[in-house]
Amino acid sequence: MSSAAQTPSRTTAFELPRVLGASHATAIVVGTLIGSGIFLVPYEMMRATGSSGLVYLAWITGGLLSLFGAMTYAELSAIMPYTGGEYVYLRGAYGDLTAFLYMWTWFAVAKPASIASVTMGLARTLAIFHSLSWLNRPAFHVPFTVAWGQLFAIAVTWLITGLNYLGIKKAGDFQLVFTWLKAILILVIAGFCFAAAGHWSNFRTIYTHAHGGFSGFMIALIAALWAYDGWNDLTMVSGEVRDPQRNLPIALIAGLGIVGVLYMATNAAIQYILPAAQIAASPRPAVAALGAVTGPWGAALVSGVMALSIFVTLNGTVMSGARVPFAAARDGLFFRRMGDIHSRFQSPSTSLVVQALLTTGLLLAVGRFQQLFELAIFSEWLFYMITSTTIFYYRRKETSSKTYRVWGYPVVPILFVAAAAVLLYYSYIENLKNSVIGTIAILAGVPLYLLFRARPHPSVTLDQP
Repeated sequence: MSSAAQTPSRTTAFELPRVLGASHATAIVVGTLIGSGIFLVPYEMMRATGSSGLVYLAWITGGLLSLFGAMTYAELSAIMPYTGGEYVYLRGAYGDLTAFLYMWTWFAVAKPASIASVTMGLARTLAIFHSLSWLNRPAFHVPFTVAWGQLFAIAVTWLITGLNYLGIKKAGDFQLVFTWLKAILILVIAGFCFAAAGHWSNFRTIYTHAHGGFSGFMIALIAALWAYDGWNDLTMVSGEVRDPQRNLPIALIAGLGIVGVLYMATNAAIQYILPAAQIAASPRPAVAALGAVTGPWGAALVSGVMALSIFVTLNGTVMSGARVPFAAARDGLFFRRMGDIHSRFQSPSTSLVVQALLTTGLLLAVGRFQQLFELAIFSEWLFYMITSTTIFYYRRKETSSKTYRVWGYPVVPILFVAAAAVLLYYSYIENLKNSVIGTIAILAGVPLYLLFRARPHPSVTLDQP
């Protein structure tokens, strides 16, 4: 391995243990990706495009673009399989400032906002059940109104944080068991739909009031990419995966393939039961489809699977988010306490707790956190694009993995970078105010970087995975 790849790392002493196998790593990819998106976005995609053919084209295009990104990240993770993922790749290629701005954005905005959004989505999903409708009611009004759902979301945030605090092996085992459980349940839901008296002719129906045109397809594509989002989270825990040069590429590519199959099967099952107009009129089309087949208990089953799916996604999000500031702290670029490892549980304990505290603050300000989540989406794709360009740097430096090299180089990485640039352009134009605020939020990390940069750095050497 070249010296270029050895620059961005942390001290060898007191590293997080490598205890996750290939099955755990794959479960992190699959479990984090499959949240509520597949149950909800068919509605948005049909309203955007108006036809089954274009909906499937958006699913396929989004899946291929995500696969191109995952293939690129697979080579990067095989070259530099260390805790922090994208932070490590950016630091090696573009230096401390770029890596710090990535870390700052993830720490201050993206991950807390994502966790807040996921936990509130869980609360809203559970509130569908009559016995849990109280989650929509106010808990108190002084000094400001807080709903029971917000308090529930905070409690769930700390519950999953506590699980991860006890060590990544326990969190990884949880991810493994419940990821495959929800995958089986999704197939059961699809099976119920296909076993019913549906109509293949539904695939030829059209929703006449769709947005339509190229912009409509882009809206559907963005929705599909949102459903596929999260495959990069595995790279953040690379330092805790055994035999990473082999297991990380397998998990990234196989995991995304499994998700693609489940998504296409679920979308097909929905369209087999419901025509285009009904999908466009149903904010929860999977619930409507199984409800039409089995009645109320089927709708309850889908809602329950949605809740389980969101819960497992939350575990992967909490797990990965805490590793980025941890990695920066170990490099001397952030508060040293953020690099603490619990002496008993071998987890990044301080980073996990601070992440939960930031999420709690967002959840208490729930009326304002949706804007922060939109900023998170913008920043995620900005850094996907920038991180993917590092593959050209490492190839030019003749830093490559012996176990995996991205197929189709340089075309595959170029296509992903170009797609990310197009999506950023559309998001900037469509949501100019939040995009500008997002850019300002990222650049606000510059003075903080200068503060940490002025502090002495620890000596840095790499352990070999």
